[in-house]
Amino acid sequence: MKAAVIYEHGGTGSIKIESGFPDPTPGPDDVVVRVRATSLNYHDLFTRRGMPGIKVPMPCIMGIDFAGEIAAVGATVRDWKIGERVLIDPVDRVNNGGLIGEMWHGGLAELCKVPTHHLVRLPENISYRDAACLPVAYGTALRMMYTIGRVKQGEKVLILGASGGVGSCCVQLARLAGCEIIACASNTSKLERLKALGADHLLDYSRHKITDWVFGKFGKPHRRQFTQGVDVVVNFTGGETWVPSLRILHRQGRLLTCGATAGFDPREDIRYIWTFELQVLGSNGWMREDIQRLFELVGGGELKPIIDRTFSLEEINQAFDLLEKREVFGKLVVQP
Repeated sequence: MKAAVIYEHGGTGSIKIESGFPDPTPGPDDVVVRVRATSLNYHDLFTRRGMPGIKVPMPCIMGIDFAGEIAAVGATVRDWKIGERVLIDPVDRVNNGGLIGEMWHGGLAELCKVPTHHLVRLPENISYRDAACLPVAYGTALRMMYTIGRVKQGEKVLILGASGGVGSCCVQLARLAGCEIIACASNTSKLERLKALGADHLLDYSRHKITDWVFGKFGKPHRRQFTQGVDVVVNFTGGETWVPSLRILHRQGRLLTCGATAGFDPREDIRYIWTFELQVLGSNGWMREDIQRLFELVGGGELKPIIDRTFSLEEINQAFDLLEKREVFGKLVVQP
């Protein structure tokens, strides 16, 4: 089969395209999925580069998020049939065996062996391309915004990193909830696209300090007031944006986080947390019920995965390069 493979951790151009990589054979409780679409995530970049404390088996076929149809079934498989449309939930919730696409071969190939407990039946009204965007980015966004964050109508919600996969979904979810949305990005083109998604206010953080912009627009929060500033900040970047995110929340405001793409150990000022009674709420990935909720929203036309571009396997290094340079709005999809 054709596959995009890494044999060691590396940088730009380190993914090899193999045309004769061995086809997978299902074990008794496995199926083989013919991959129809795979979306890229920042986690794939971390896997390619290497992560401290995590030993990735080599060779490795990345690709956490993918969808396709069953091409072969193992000897003891009874509940799944050849030809069924499936989405892969990449987290091993049965054996704690790590992620498909990291510890096991993933979706950047024509075929992939998958244990049946990773399979989710894909409704006919959802395309493979849309489905491939859902678990990591959209599942994470939905759990953070709705399950954990409980954003509600009328709240002012500021979203950092709004132009990426998670961020663009957060904008749509905030719009569905009836929130007033402040979308943050680093250039005019991305901001205009965020406006089209439903953002009410646009903040170019390459030109404005977050605190100055919010204080000028909504007022500076005061520890004895429950107004001014914003109700919710969505921050999965961390780094130097962390303390400004605390400073723009009014009393009893909420900071939602699911990651730290710009640094996990920022300078902290915990005075804001107690004096403003702030809630810092962490959200870790998604659960199976979050995927089912996404099926309802996408299938019903309320939510649309934002796909920037689609690539072939042969173009995989180009796709990773765009992701690494953050020259992406929404998701990148690869189709073998």
